[in-house]
Amino acid sequence: MSSPRERIFAQVTPPESLESGAPGRFHIRTFGCQMNQHDAQKMANLLHHAGLAASERAESADVVVIHTCSIREKAEHRLYTELGILLARKRAEPGLVVGVGGCVAQQEGETLLRRFPKLDFVFGPQNLVHLPAMVRAARERERMLRVDYDDDAGTRFDLPERHPGYASPTPGRAFVTVMEGCDLFCSYCVVPRTRGREVSRPSAQILAEVRALADAGTSEVTLLGQTVNAYGRPRPGRVDGEIAFAELIRRVAEVPGIRRIRFTSPHPCFVTDELIEAFADVPALCPHLHLPVQSGSNRVLAEMSRRYDRETYLDIIARVRRARPGIAISTDLIVGYPTETAADFEDTLRLMDEIRFTDSYSFKYSERPGTPAQRHGLGELDDSEAQARLERVQDVQRELTLDAHRARVGQRVEVLVEGASRHGDGQLTGRCPQHRVVNFTAREPVALGSHIQVDITGCTPHSLLGAAAGDPG
Repeated sequence: MSSPRERIFAQVTPPESLESGAPGRFHIRTFGCQMNQHDAQKMANLLHHAGLAASERAESADVVVIHTCSIREKAEHRLYTELGILLARKRAEPGLVVGVGGCVAQQEGETLLRRFPKLDFVFGPQNLVHLPAMVRAARERERMLRVDYDDDAGTRFDLPERHPGYASPTPGRAFVTVMEGCDLFCSYCVVPRTRGREVSRPSAQILAEVRALADAGTSEVTLLGQTVNAYGRPRPGRVDGEIAFAELIRRVAEVPGIRRIRFTSPHPCFVTDELIEAFADVPALCPHLHLPVQSGSNRVLAEMSRRYDRETYLDIIARVRRARPGIAISTDLIVGYPTETAADFEDTLRLMDEIRFTDSYSFKYSERPGTPAQRHGLGELDDSEAQARLERVQDVQRELTLDAHRARVGQRVEVLVEGASRHGDGQLTGRCPQHRVVNFTAREPVALGSHIQVDITGCTPHSLLGAAAGDPG
């Protein structure tokens, strides 16, 4: 058997089919962020092109890929649990192909193959296109490792068009990758090591994908990137950023059929005047900004290497709200950073109260290998104290979210219909422009992926409740 590094496959677009007659059902188990979710969609499309069909259950699949996230330590633990179950199954089913992709795969690389001898292949986020070749190699009893970096924007994003057999997971909505990687190296963050440096996708390629999506019935696109609003910024020796992010938004808005544009996740450093102006005069740009702040303490922000302070963040929010009254603001928060004091934590609570976030995604600090904080030997805060702070942040946010929802009762909102509500009772669910979940009833049939006016009649801490006000748009 050749070593994992010996076999190098050229990029194939579209990928060639796997052997005829071979088992052909795949399942992808994905953890992590929206970028990971979208990468899983790309992998599914590649495997469709290679002749495989999707399986909703790993138990009925011949090829199983665990797609990992390394932002939190807990996600790595979930990988090892899932992998143990799969490889135990493989002892009884030798033909089962098992691979690991994503950020943990990039981070751990060959260590995973040594630790799990029955694991067939490991690949990082920049090597998605090689997935069919890795499946083929596994069926020939060859193990593969692909964790090399590719900073060539001309080939990095060169993936096949959507296969007819590939079904979009959310009718009417789609993710579109516009850039990958990060050059900022925040002290707690592993992304630059797992996703690589910033690479902006050519705008012509982005717009071609958006047009194809619109032609297929997509009306809402979410532009994705690790620091998405860094798209197109000049870098020495690079020519891939030919337009700035705000201009990209304007061009996407010109595509016929696109009614809504979102983006995630931006960085405060790259919120330009032009981007704020886009919120004012591009109607398709949704009135929702998810802008990670991480902490309300200037001292902690400096130790995190976030490159802005509390006052700068507050000024950005104030200017965005002047440009787009009624905009919903959400954020990310880390509590229990190693040097966070009680006073620092109170600064975060005061910032939450001042801005009144509609939502916040809050986490306890988790030491990640290779980050500046880990290299400098910063020990984690006492876990019980960190947990208490996290629970307090989440309690405060529940009240802020409920207040924001109560303010919406009595309004009429446009909802992009996604499907049946998990609450049952014949309810449908979708999201309004402010990205709030709306569960509603409708007397007449409503097509998935359509836009409908809904009267908001009530709320919970997690969603708005309503009734259809008219026919689908």
